[in-house]
Amino acid sequence: MNVDYCLTQLEANAQTIQHLLARLSPEQARWKPGAAQWSALEVVNHLADEEREDFRARLKRMLIDDSSDFAPIDPVGWVTARGYNQRDLLTSLDNFLTERRASLRWLHELSSDVNWGQVFTGSGGRTMRPGDLLVAWAAHDVLHLRQLIELQWAYQSIAFGDFHPGYAGEW
Repeated sequence: MNVDYCLTQLEANAQTIQHLLARLSPEQARWKPGAAQWSALEVVNHLADEEREDFRARLKRMLIDDSSDFAPIDPVGWVTARGYNQRDLLTSLDNFLTERRASLRWLHELSSDVNWGQVFTGSGGRTMRPGDLLVAWAAHDVLHLRQLIELQWAYQSIAFGDFHPGYAGEW
């Protein structure tokens, strides 16, 4: 288990997300290419809640409480229930970055003798190792980075009006 690599990725991913979002206009932050798709504002709020209520909380449960029985979460439902798209972008981004810093502090403080390969079995029979969860955490960022890049491309494609970015290459 390459913990240092995962921590480096979590830190770098947060910086990339910050750079992608920090200069969006409120209109662009709330824009969605379709009703069923998320806006950039919804993505960053999802990331903040996942940071606090999913990845960090669940990894702590595995390592500290010695259990993989997790409290239920509803990340997709939270988007509307918690009004992500009505929030302020910079406040939302700061919330995500604050949560990520707290996660990284905690992860760096973990003992070097953590058994990342220990198998936990939840009440539903699902098995997971702490290392799986840490790797999934960094991969989750990448999935949403791709989503944010796709949103940027789609928004720019309509924002250019009659001008077309085709010379840049195929998307």
